[in-house]
Amino acid sequence: MKNEVLREVGMLARCIQSISDIKFREIKLQRGQFIFLTRICECPGVNLVELSNILKVDKATTTKAVQKLMDENYVRRERGNDDKRMWHLFPSAKAKEAYSYIIQEENQNIESCFNGFNLEEKEAVFQLLKKMRENIEQDWKELKNFKEERE
Repeated sequence: MKNEVLREVGMLARCIQSISDIKFREIKLQRGQFIFLTRICECPGVNLVELSNILKVDKATTTKAVQKLMDENYVRRERGNDDKRMWHLFPSAKAKEAYSYIIQEENQNIESCFNGFNLEEKEAVFQLLKKMRENIEQDWKELKNFKEERE
């Protein structure tokens, strides 16, 4: 059973990722960029480190994705007022328009995933997945800190 749970979660994530990648090609978003774009729209002014932590990815991955979003005029960056070395990310008008479409598609995926579930089952799934994420997040933080200390 242990392996089966993670395999199911992985298959669910890959299905949603594939659907999203295909649908978002028409708005010139490449593989997985939509998750970066949505978080920048939801957290205007976020910096690269914060964005990496929110999404649980390394800074190099975030940097590449953000650069591509900037190349497509979805994101603009501004230097921080307090720390001139820090860049803050903001959504463009194009990003805000795309964000509405992305959220609409995400909601459609959620509806599809929850087909045949009652309200209590939906809430239970959410709470259980949240608890699983919180549990593994601690391991992720420890490993991330260990890696950063070695670098």
